[in-house]
Amino acid sequence: MTALCYIHGFNSSPASSKAQMLRERLERLGKATSFRAPALPHRPAQAIQVLEQAIAQLQAPVTLVGSSLGGYYATWLAERHGLKAVLVNPAVDAPRDLAQCLGVQQNFHTGERYEFTQTHLDELAALEVPAITRPERYLLLVATGDEVLDYRRAVEKFAGARQIVVEGSDHGFSDFGHYLDEVLAFAGLAPSP
Repeated sequence: MTALCYIHGFNSSPASSKAQMLRERLERLGKATSFRAPALPHRPAQAIQVLEQAIAQLQAPVTLVGSSLGGYYATWLAERHGLKAVLVNPAVDAPRDLAQCLGVQQNFHTGERYEFTQTHLDELAALEVPAITRPERYLLLVATGDEVLDYRRAVEKFAGARQIVVEGSDHGFSDFGHYLDEVLAFAGLAPSP
């Protein structure tokens, strides 16, 4: 059976609404044991270690679902391990996108405060995927109303992948619930809608 690993974004956590929606839907389908949404450390290298462990523990074909910075991590992991990935408003150039965030940061859910430094950016740069190798492994969900990232950069980077471009919406992709069935079908956890 396929498993699903949700990868949260910058300063987020497994308490994010998208992670909760996925968890609840899989529980209703009787597939809760096929889901992981690990809490990621703020250091990218450590976050990747946590994700590598989560993927190994699932012991099944894994589909990644990455939101924002989680989409950046998901792309690197998908290329490294040959996995499928659903990318939700992904950061396609995280070192550049997050350079403006240098300084003290605070996690939205946990309240943890930390210093976001050049070391973080360097670790992100080490995870860059210049070009994807197999577009059919990706499902891209982007919103034209994303107030943080330019959705067109993701559309360009993931050319050839299945893409759903939502008019309006926002960076948090508040319309995510409308696409749960498509996400789960792509992962092989539900029939096609």
